[in-house]
Amino acid sequence: MEANLTPPRLVSHGSAKQLVADGQPFLMLAAELNNSSASSPEYMAPLWPKLVATHLNTVLATVSWELIEPEDGKFDFTLVDRLLSDARAHRLRLVLLWFASWKNGKSNYQPMWVKANQERFPLAVDEQGRSMPILTTLSATNRDADARAFAAFMRHLHEMDGRTHTVLMVQVENEVGILGDSRDYSPAANAAFAGQVPAALMDYLVAHRETLIREFREAWEAHGAKTTGTWEQVFGSGKPAGTPVPVRTLTPPLSAEEHETGWRKPVWAADEIFMAWHYARYVNAIAEAGKAEYNLPMFVNAWLQQRDHAWPGTYPSGGPVPQVMDVWRAGAPCIDILAPDLYVPEFAELCARYTRSDNPLFIPETANGAAGAANAFYAFGRHDAICFSPFGADRFVGEDPDLADAYSILDQLSRVILANQGTGKMTAVLLEGEDSAERVHLGGYEIEVRYATLPFWRPEKTPPPMNVAALLIATGPDEFLIAGRNVHITFSLPADQPELVGLGTVDEGAYVDGKWIPGRRLNGDETPEWHSLRFGGDRYRIQHVKLYRYR
Repeated sequence: MEANLTPPRLVSHGSAKQLVADGQPFLMLAAELNNSSASSPEYMAPLWPKLVATHLNTVLATVSWELIEPEDGKFDFTLVDRLLSDARAHRLRLVLLWFASWKNGKSNYQPMWVKANQERFPLAVDEQGRSMPILTTLSATNRDADARAFAAFMRHLHEMDGRTHTVLMVQVENEVGILGDSRDYSPAANAAFAGQVPAALMDYLVAHRETLIREFREAWEAHGAKTTGTWEQVFGSGKPAGTPVPVRTLTPPLSAEEHETGWRKPVWAADEIFMAWHYARYVNAIAEAGKAEYNLPMFVNAWLQQRDHAWPGTYPSGGPVPQVMDVWRAGAPCIDILAPDLYVPEFAELCARYTRSDNPLFIPETANGAAGAANAFYAFGRHDAICFSPFGADRFVGEDPDLADAYSILDQLSRVILANQGTGKMTAVLLEGEDSAERVHLGGYEIEVRYATLPFWRPEKTPPPMNVAALLIATGPDEFLIAGRNVHITFSLPADQPELVGLGTVDEGAYVDGKWIPGRRLNGDETPEWHSLRFGGDRYRIQHVKLYRYR
């Protein structure tokens, strides 16, 4: 009973952080619904069985402010309660997404009584003085109305789910930030921008200077690492006056080189850092009000800076992108995780950037299909991810065999993955296309993982995907558990050791109720010259190998 009264929480496991629910670590094999799906139980009814058939264990679903508080101060949680009951009926967990003041940088999920009263609930303004369809962060009225609704929602959630724990985590807002300009130019925002950088932010930066995100620290130090001053004095200039912010930063206005590299660093740093601070403070107030009612882990998600969206304002300026993660840490201590919506091709790079500063990897939105399946193995195996969640489940559940296959294998391996997160005994490799390869060091061995099709005399029925992965776990001395698809794996010892490495035994198999059940003993053509592991291209498989050494 005591475990059931303890809400889901984040705990340390070696160098990793894990979600623990009802006393057990939990690996979220998830998918996010389309934004409006959960607003209709009738629409959801045929989807639930398909979600189960895709081997999900968690569904990310929207709860919108406008539907739970249609009139000021009058709440209706009918849709929330139905969502809880339907998820329980299908033995699925939920992560609920609070769409309120902002969604994708705009304000369209607040109630009509908020939308229609701009005197009471003011909007952000662009440089030309035009109102934008974005609630300003510089309004205590905006913030407090959102926080009051969120607190009511979390109070109700505690009453309805405080023992069952269907809901594991909550996302606060969605892809926040200013779109269409680099910052808010409302009178309140202009006054704040011309004023001093808050002491709370400056004190945080000074206290954490040695561990700040590199690109952020460089932007600060490039202007003298000042500890007082206005935003532009401390962080450099904002957007040059009169500069239009296009929808996309294609070449021009960026040079070809800037198009390839400029998205990895702050641009108009003062504007973005200013907005990050004010979004973080606003969101923290909402999270704090909610946690006072029900202390679940909470996260915020980011629309990423990228090649075609390199200037703040072409992506939401002020959201938790990598270069301002420290600002969010300083301004929003009630937020547990900063999470990337990860659609860009630089998947591995962004995973690494989001696991800095002790930030756990939680991917609430990403692609599905074969590429998504490979990315899931990589995220869990290489970066100890808590959650992997392709977006738009309505469109692909029941019709995506690659993701269903991957989740089936990851579900089998989940206990082993969780046991080895944060221990240094697990890694993963992500490959893209023929001739791609990577070498990793694990369990005292050098391991080469190479993209490989089957021999010409064993052709595939369908062409293998270009994106594949292998997840490797050292389960004991000279012993490995490996899941992979379309890869060829060889083992060797460091150059200072003269011995050669052979495959002692190789067993294909599966986990059933957490127990390893061996299948075929692989040799001959399945392990060429008893030298390397071969994983076919039709689906992900698991192999257990014991190595031996010889001279």
